[in-house]
Amino acid sequence: MRRIYQLSIACLAAGVVSACKSPDQVISTGVLPTAGVRFINAVPDTGGASGLDFRFEDLNIVENSGQPAVTFRNNPVTAAGWTGSNQIQFKAARAGTRHFKIFLDDTLQAAASTVLNTSLTVDPISASVMPNDSTLIVDAGKNYTVILWGNARGGANAMRITAFEDDPTDPGANVALRVINATSTAITASAFLTSAGAPATATWPTVAPYSVSSFVTGPPGAYSYTVTGGVTVSGTAMPGAPGNGSDLQSLPGTTVAGSAVTGIVFPASVVGSRAPQGGVFANPQLSFMWDRRPPLGCNPALC
Repeated sequence: MRRIYQLSIACLAAGVVSACKSPDQVISTGVLPTAGVRFINAVPDTGGASGLDFRFEDLNIVENSGQPAVTFRNNPVTAAGWTGSNQIQFKAARAGTRHFKIFLDDTLQAAASTVLNTSLTVDPISASVMPNDSTLIVDAGKNYTVILWGNARGGANAMRITAFEDDPTDPGANVALRVINATSTAITASAFLTSAGAPATATWPTVAPYSVSSFVTGPPGAYSYTVTGGVTVSGTAMPGAPGNGSDLQSLPGTTVAGSAVTGIVFPASVVGSRAPQGGVFANPQLSFMWDRRPPLGCNPALC
């Protein structure tokens, strides 16, 4: 009984000490400077059982910047007449010079420990943000896109990595549109108001293999894309939806002013590889992502 009594007194004393601190005391931990980083898997001939893992490995802090199990084409989903890559998303990453690795995503340890970015070619567009194949320089408040594309099996179209700052200019009352060619051949592409039909002159007459076009602007509305040249594919751009002016943010898309949208032309999967097989993966595909969110906005029907 004596030991129990002494223990109780000790616990009581500890409680009194804790109670001496002000209950509304705030301990500031500071706000970490962050950038938005997104990863696109456009490699048609490799991957673990569940795709690729992209993650930073240079800081002893916990951050939700890792992007695991990213499959080829970043999980394209078609709904309401248009296709979007659901796994393409900006995630907050600590600003600075960041070391990263890309792994095969697999339940087998031998496969899961395989690093893909040990001997990758760095595209010249990456010079200012990517001094080598495993370091990304990111500034606070900016967004960056990292694309892994080309063939893992080598050859003329060997796998490479491209990274670039991805903060398109605010198009104001218009929308901004772009195309990314993730295939091994040059393409010709057009983006146009669906109601007007395809233009006589292509929006982007030549988009080189593994390259990113410039943005063009146009009035908000329902847009379609057509692609010819090395591949032939077409599709409806992501439309978006206006917000309600208070607690519901506008969804980015071509019908909402201030949005920026990209159509990505993905190649077909290499037959027999670990990339997804069959179905839509047997042919090239056009998938969409947003690059700039519009202002909060207001749905005229609700204002």
